[in-house]
Amino acid sequence: MSDFILNASVRSDLGKGASRRLRRANEQVPAVVYGGDKAPQAIAVEKTSFYKAAESEAFFSSIIDLNIEGTKEQVIVRDLQRHPFKPLMTHADFMRVDAKQEITINIPLHVTGEEQCVGIKDQDGELHTLAVEVAVYCLPKDLPDNLEIDISDVEVGTTLHLSDIKMPEGVRSVDLAHSDEHDMAVLSVVKMKDRDDEEDETEEGEGEGEGSGEGEGDNAE
Repeated sequence: MSDFILNASVRSDLGKGASRRLRRANEQVPAVVYGGDKAPQAIAVEKTSFYKAAESEAFFSSIIDLNIEGTKEQVIVRDLQRHPFKPLMTHADFMRVDAKQEITINIPLHVTGEEQCVGIKDQDGELHTLAVEVAVYCLPKDLPDNLEIDISDVEVGTTLHLSDIKMPEGVRSVDLAHSDEHDMAVLSVVKMKDRDDEEDETEEGEGEGEGSGEGEGDNAE
């Protein structure tokens, strides 16, 4: 069973006006569920449990048990629309999943071993994160909450790629399935820039700016 269970009702009153009325009632979130052999269905998800589930990062990369008036569907979140400045979810898209069919989904990438990292601890380096999630193929039963990449032994000047991530059994990278040319960088440990160098560059830049300004003034006269 999924770690996440949501209750929903069928929406018969459709359109933007109906969605606004639903949001104003502040008890349900308008949504749609689609995919599989069934037609898309407009639903309204119980707000309290939905908001609580969405606080977990794992919610967005997990199979969810969606209970629609007694009919159970297994789904994943495909899209979530939020209010531009209020802490509100305005609409959700759920996609049905089949236990026998692979799904494509983005999984969060977690970096471990940062405190022990040779390049950071001993070589005055800093971590540059280039990707926070990775697209994967897998069956629903093999879906991981997240992927991990350990940087304990990484030295300054090192860049790690998709191929450096140890994938769980049954999970494959979407990009690497295309070709090795899609083995994109996910993080690097680089030398922390010396502050004195940065100050020198700033002073030089300011000096150049002043000189060019005087020249422009002379030409204008």
